[in-house]
Amino acid sequence: MSVNLGKGQQVSLSKSDGSALTSVRMGLGWQAAPRKGFLAKLTGPREIDLDASALLFAGREPADVVYYQHLTSDDGSVRHTGDNLVGGAGAGDDETILVDLGRVPVHIDQIVFTVNSFTGQTFAEVQNAFCRLIDETTGQELARYTLSGGGTYTAQIMAKLYRAGGGWQLKAIGEPAAGRTFQDLLPAVAAHL
Repeated sequence: MSVNLGKGQQVSLSKSDGSALTSVRMGLGWQAAPRKGFLAKLTGPREIDLDASALLFAGREPADVVYYQHLTSDDGSVRHTGDNLVGGAGAGDDETILVDLGRVPVHIDQIVFTVNSFTGQTFAEVQNAFCRLIDETTGQELARYTLSGGGTYTAQIMAKLYRAGGGWQLKAIGEPAAGRTFQDLLPAVAAHL
């Protein structure tokens, strides 16, 4: 059963039988908001290039990053499946990042998931944006965070996985930010470590 998370909520990533998850997938999805006005009918829908990234931290220090130009973490535990330049898959994931929790090095204690508009469009031009965490072994959706309300920002710190009590937990962050790349977001991400 999936949990719909609100901003700031967290959920343990233990299975119902008490065992730990071994592999998860963070899926991100979005659609371009319909344009308004007479010219919108002539030009059609606008393509929105959002980019998902996973920032791996050891304490408060960045240790690695996985994004469209570096698809696999140096240790191989986190893998981006590729860049989607337009979004709009409907209910499905437009970009996914796979995390093999058992392979994440022990010094990595947080993995922060971000999304940014590489082309600079604001989230006012995006609709139906979400991130969801799926048990990669069973395909079961574990948690979903839906981005609500657009806005004039160009990025979002969506969620983070973090070590707690010998396992992993997920926290929905949902913090708007400004930036076209993950590097632009590092100061904003630091507040959530």
